[in-house]
Amino acid sequence: MTANRLVALFLAILPVPAVALTCTTDSFDGAAFTACTVTPADDLRLYLDGPSGIYGNFASLATDLDDQGLLLEFAMNAGMYDKAQAPIGLFVAEGKQRFPIVTEDGPGNFGMLPNGVFCAGGTRPFAVPFAVIETRRFAARPPACNLATQSGPMLVLDGKLHPRFIPESDSLNYRNGVGVSADGQRAIFVISDDQVNFDTFGRYFRDRLGVDQALYLDGSISRLYAPAIGRNDFGWPLGPIIAVVRPKE
Repeated sequence: MTANRLVALFLAILPVPAVALTCTTDSFDGAAFTACTVTPADDLRLYLDGPSGIYGNFASLATDLDDQGLLLEFAMNAGMYDKAQAPIGLFVAEGKQRFPIVTEDGPGNFGMLPNGVFCAGGTRPFAVPFAVIETRRFAARPPACNLATQSGPMLVLDGKLHPRFIPESDSLNYRNGVGVSADGQRAIFVISDDQVNFDTFGRYFRDRLGVDQALYLDGSISRLYAPAIGRNDFGWPLGPIIAVVRPKE
């Protein structure tokens, strides 16, 4: 057996860490942010409802997971929704599409094209653990994502900020979004802990985190659950929730 094959065999049998999730606080342009990095070692899932209906908050989801022998490690609101708390764009959970993709422009932030899709566990042509893909690119060659949520606008597309962002805009809000590393091995979920405009939020992903693709998830209702850093946000009822779970010990 060659030395290269021995090295490959050794690496293959190394134990994979059960959890790689990390959350850190940060500052950029005078504003505070919290960024949680998810890797393929984490059990990332997308939720909307359970046996008793739409979860709507982290506590309901955590209770249901507890009944399944699971612990909630991280959670964040994961896309825009209608008055019934149903997603207004593509929603795929456990490989099954429940709501279709929307490719037309429209009102509000969601319809401010280009918007996009966060996909995890996709197959070719996006065969990487995580991807943020502009909506019409996604629709033209859709990967079979294990989970996917559509939102908008794109914050960063191919290394450029959304063309409609205004640096001096006084439209300030608490905002959350997700960016993906160039190799698709890290998904970075960010929430602003201060009110910021779109330009500042987009530049945080591009200039601070160095990602070329990032997607806005929502604003004002933005919430984070990260017990490792003492976060358990309450507020408006939520629609889709993205989460990292692990088995109870």
